[in-house]
Amino acid sequence: MDSLELLRLQIALQIEWGADEILLDAPQNRLAVKTTQAGNLATAVSPTPTPAKAAARPKSPSPSLAGPAEAARIAAACGTLEALKTAVASFAGCALSETATQLVFADGAENAKIMLVGEAPGAEEDRAGRPFVGPAGQLLDKMLASVRLDRTLVRIVNVVPWRPPGNRAPTESEIAVCLPFLHRHIALIKPECLVLLGATAAKAMLPAPDRNSGIRRLRGHWRALEIPFSEANIPALPTYHPAYLLRTPSAKREAWLDLIALADRMKTMV
Repeated sequence: MDSLELLRLQIALQIEWGADEILLDAPQNRLAVKTTQAGNLATAVSPTPTPAKAAARPKSPSPSLAGPAEAARIAAACGTLEALKTAVASFAGCALSETATQLVFADGAENAKIMLVGEAPGAEEDRAGRPFVGPAGQLLDKMLASVRLDRTLVRIVNVVPWRPPGNRAPTESEIAVCLPFLHRHIALIKPECLVLLGATAAKAMLPAPDRNSGIRRLRGHWRALEIPFSEANIPALPTYHPAYLLRTPSAKREAWLDLIALADRMKTMV
């Protein structure tokens, strides 16, 4: 390859790289050029007066979300599970419904004698529209199987039926506005016992002073709960949430003792 052909290849390569100017004999201060041009432009163009800011319009107040009292009124009017699901799906009192993908209402039998209450849907549940379908749900299935139960024999719900953003824990106000729907759900199912999975469910369902105690102190002890819309008190057993057991395998021994207590209770069920 001769020198001329080599030079052509080098020029073509430089152009491809974006080099479209040759070196000058003297350095050029491009900043000074830009500053001078900007100064000339500022001199040539006469400044225009800045228009006065328009007075800010007062924002119209957004409609307040329905509170727990309205949720209780709506829940009380639901005579069937289908009506309750429709009412929850159309309820505008919880902001979580605006950020979640879909409602996660329940799973399992509609005539179950055992009802499991969790915290809130996670990402997998939000996509599937069913509670406890992720890793924690798979562990829950194994826990149920250890006492000869499965999803067709129990009812699984959450305190809050919509996924909180980022899988955070639901706030007290979110729990309070969703709780009447959970109470009505329990009243319609009429279970013979409840299993409260985790600290959030226990705090939401148990009365004071129990709701102020930690789950380690509460777990393993049956309590009779007075549920609104229900005619009789319902025995409830707090225990660890399966997600906690995945993070803390050492707690599985205590959870197994709770399952034994549930199995003993099942022997007395009609």
